[in-house]
Amino acid sequence: MSSDMNQSTSVVAYAPASSANLSVGFDVLGAALAPVDGSLLGDRVQVKAADVAFALSSVGRYAHKLPDDPKKNILYDCWVAYGAALEKRGLTLKPLAMVLEKNLPVGSGLGSSACSVVAALEGLNAFHGKPLDEHDMLLLMGEMEGKISGSIHYDNVAPCYLGGMQLVLEEGGVLSQGIPVFEQWYWVVCYPGTVVSTAAARAILPAQYRRQDCLTYGRRLAAFVHASYTGQEQLAASVLKDVIAEPYRAALIDGFNNVRAQATQNGALATGISGSGPTVFVVMKERAQAERMKEWMEAHFVQNEDGFARVCTIDMAGARVTGSEL
Repeated sequence: MSSDMNQSTSVVAYAPASSANLSVGFDVLGAALAPVDGSLLGDRVQVKAADVAFALSSVGRYAHKLPDDPKKNILYDCWVAYGAALEKRGLTLKPLAMVLEKNLPVGSGLGSSACSVVAALEGLNAFHGKPLDEHDMLLLMGEMEGKISGSIHYDNVAPCYLGGMQLVLEEGGVLSQGIPVFEQWYWVVCYPGTVVSTAAARAILPAQYRRQDCLTYGRRLAAFVHASYTGQEQLAASVLKDVIAEPYRAALIDGFNNVRAQATQNGALATGISGSGPTVFVVMKERAQAERMKEWMEAHFVQNEDGFARVCTIDMAGARVTGSEL
């Protein structure tokens, strides 16, 4: 890549919401989400040419939840880290301003921090003519996500960036790879409007697990991946159960057991906690059935005006540049 990088004056990058763990794959499985109504569920970041080295502002439904000091915003860290990555390649950052459109609630279990990180880095890389490749970008995204959650894990950033359902590998130089999805499944996600921090959700988990639970976890994850590759829908649905996190985290989510009971009654394939919660997901086969479940959750699980429910399928595209203006 030459040092006279492509001179875009403004790009807007979009990164979709994601659901990590998916019950069966704690810290190693995640899927990007696309609402069936065509709306965008995720953050957007504009990167545009400026007269100053760096400027940052925030807009959007959840912008008021972000720190006032720009240097405490994860986008500032992304800018610093991206600049360091360019420097290693003999390139320099262009003067720029970033605008974060914060559409996802913080601490929701929908990969909110990953969304901001991925959209920011996708925007920065596009603005500079894409000098960083996919692998380097994903490494950087994992590092930035780790700054927020306390440990590097890719189960949100990988699907958010690459799209689809991602299996985090971190072996043999491979960070993550996509696995086949059941396109006819509808994922109803509902955020109640309350907050469960990733740190608190991790603290509630036991330091050690019984051998039997470890074996069950491994068996079910293997069965789910195998069923996904061989198109065995019933088998895949039957193992979407969580022995690692849900038994402990369910207590942090008011009304979770009611959601599960209602979903089961309405023929759901599976119900689980999205990420570390409090968002929950319900997998349905029929669109009408999924819409009914969404309405029930809006009426019985959403607790305030911050909450919402969406019927989604898997977003296969991942992060992308959507234009030049917010």
